[in-house]
Formats: sequence, structure tokens, C-alpha cells
Amino acid sequence: MKGVFVILDGVADEPCTVLKGLTPLEYAKTPNLDYFASMGKIGRCFPIAEGVAPQSSSGIISLFGEDYKKISRGVLEALGAGVELNGGDLALRCNFSTIDDLQSLKLVDRRAGRTLTTKEAKMLSEEVNSKVKLPYQFELIPTIGHRAVLVFRGVFSSHFSNVDPDYADGVSVSSGSRVKLAEPYDDGSLTKLSADLVDTFVRKSHLILANSKVNAIREKKGFYSANFLLCRDPGRKNYLSPKLLGKWMGFGYMPLEIGITKYFGMHLSTFAYPIFKDIDSYAHLNEGLELAVKNAIGMLKKYSDSFDYFYIHFKETDIPGHDNKPLDKVRLIELLDRDFFGQLRDLFTGKEVRLVVTADHTTSCRAKAHTSGAVPVLFYDSSKPSGMNHRFTEKDASIGKVYSGRRILKETLFF
Repeated sequence: MKGVFVILDGVADEPCTVLKGLTPLEYAKTPNLDYFASMGKIGRCFPIAEGVAPQSSSGIISLFGEDYKKISRGVLEALGAGVELNGGDLALRCNFSTIDDLQSLKLVDRRAGRTLTTKEAKMLSEEVNSKVKLPYQFELIPTIGHRAVLVFRGVFSSHFSNVDPDYADGVSVSSGSRVKLAEPYDDGSLTKLSADLVDTFVRKSHLILANSKVNAIREKKGFYSANFLLCRDPGRKNYLSPKLLGKWMGFGYMPLEIGITKYFGMHLSTFAYPIFKDIDSYAHLNEGLELAVKNAIGMLKKYSDSFDYFYIHFKETDIPGHDNKPLDKVRLIELLDRDFFGQLRDLFTGKEVRLVVTADHTTSCRAKAHTSGAVPVLFYDSSKPSGMNHRFTEKDASIGKVYSGRRILKETLFF
């Protein structure tokens, strides 16, 4: 084991009033991250470029030194969901969401209140797959929570806009309150057909979802109706997988991170994420992170002598930022520090190994969205301890080296 690359999804943030003007990283008690930071180096980077608020897919691809434009989020999610794509097939990432109606297209909640259970998502997907009639074969595949993948079989173009106001360009994250249907970016007949097909799908699927007994029951309970599918980041399987230096194993459990692991040709280590059975999404989040930590440490112990580098991605730290829950974000950071980075210190004892910890983007509790702020970067080399008085925080990172997002691995793991 030469190096470990850890991405804490959306862990960077802005000062929060409820945290006395500190960020969650600054407020959290993180003795183990503090150890690695004090014995290493701290800097910052913009995963894509200054002024860009990346979505996870583009941010992670860029951190691995590749051009994020070469592959879409839709294709990565399909890979992660185990969907086999043919050359002309069209793949999109979807959210079960809530809108007012098809006339106003006002977006009420982009994640159906985070209360959609695994069973409900499967039942709604089955209804859409069986009842929506289109001239082309398609499949809606639910993955985790409100997330899903949509695949159209045939030969299509992906050169059209997203049906998602928060991900208008497929790269960065903005903020919108009204759904915009797909529009072609060129005058080609195939592009127009593909955009029209997606628009027809979201309209027809909305009618099925809005009249579903599943959603009727949800509404009676006071929950948001999962009555609309936000589709974004269309793509086709027209890429060449890049090769990383050395032998890599990737640890991921969400479709996107599994897809990225496959895209880069890593060996995959994963586990079955807990089924979401009730409405307490943060109890589910905590359960998922505890299992993720246990399996990540287990992977490192089992395969440390078999691989050069390990990519480990923890998703949970991103979610409280979207929900404006800074105290929950602090709690998850402290859980990771205690149970993951604490054990990592023990694993590294007596070994020459490098560690890089960063984030794929900043997720602001204030904005409830990704923002364009820099993310902290921690670099630790057990053979070259620095003894600096640093913490892994946005403030300490701001006075350190500015890394290029696309060169982090070359400047740290491979220097």
C-alpha cells in the first residue's frame, strides 16, 4: 500500500450561525484528522476551476486528472447500477422529485423530501416501466433513496439540455425553482428526436406517478408526492477508459462512485447499502456511514499488500449541507474522524504510506447547494512528517499551497 486517496463528499462549507460563525470542519472535534494535518501539509484547490461549483461527477473526474467532459453523469450512474449499455443507448441520472403540476412546472422539492423508501421507489419504477408507452424501449432503474437511472435503448443523441434546473449545464450546480424541459443544442434530427423523447417521457411518467396509489398514501401521511422525474446529464457509451498509474482498488457504494471506480478500471470494493425502510433519513444516513467505515477499514486490512493505491469515497457528509443541517454535518464528520481516521492511524503505524484527503466540492449549509469555494487538501507522508500546527479546515487550508484540482494525485501520491 503506497497511498490512500479519500474524498469526503461536500465536506467543505461556509461559516454557520448555529456553529458560532465556524464551518462544520472547524467546529467538529477531529483529533485524528488533526494529527494527519499537523504531521503533513495543508492546502486548497478548486476541483475544476475557480468560480465553478462542481457537481460530484465532474469534480471527482477532475480530481483524478481527467477531462470531466469525456463522460456524463448518466453513463457513470448506469455503470454503477450495473446496467450494460450499447453504443447508441442513452443514459440519464434521475431524481424522484415533487412538482406542483405540468402547467406551472414549479419544483417543490427535488428529492421528494428525502422520505422515499426503497420499497416505494421500486413500486413507482415498476408502474412507470409498465404503464408509460413510448416508441422506444426504456427502463427506469431505482438505485438508492430518491435516485434512479433512466436508459433508452436504440441510437440517440445526448446533445440536449437537462430537465433539472439545478444542473443546467451538466458540469456545475446552480439553483432553480422551475423545471425546464429538454431542449436540443443543435438542429440535427436525432438530437431533436432525443430531446422530444425525454420530454414525452417526463410528461407521461408524471401522469402515472401523480395518480399512483403509492403517492396517494404518501400524501395522506403528509409526505411529498414523488410525482416527477428530474432527468439530467444524458450520455452514451462513447468513451475510452483512462488508465491510472499503479494498481488501484476503489471503495464506493453509491452508483456514481461505483461507476467512477469502473470507469478508471479499478478493482471494486463495495457493500450492500442499508435499505431505507422508514422516514428517518438521518438515522438511515448514520447507519449507512457506520457500515461504510467498517467496510472501508476491512478493505484496507485485507488488501493492503495487494494494491498500490486505494480510492475511498464517503457520500454522507454532503447531505446535511443540502438540508441546512450543520449540526448533523458536524456529527458525521466526528464519526468519520473517530471510526475511520482513528483506525487509519493504527493501520499506518510502521508503514511508509501517503494519504490525501479532500472534497469534490463545497456544499454550503447556508445556500443548501454546492458552491464555488475552494476545498481543503490534506497531504500526509509517513516518511516525511512535518510537525506543523495545522487542522483540516477551510481556514488553515486558505494559507497553504494552492493545488491544481487535476494535478493533486501527481503532486502528492505520485510526486
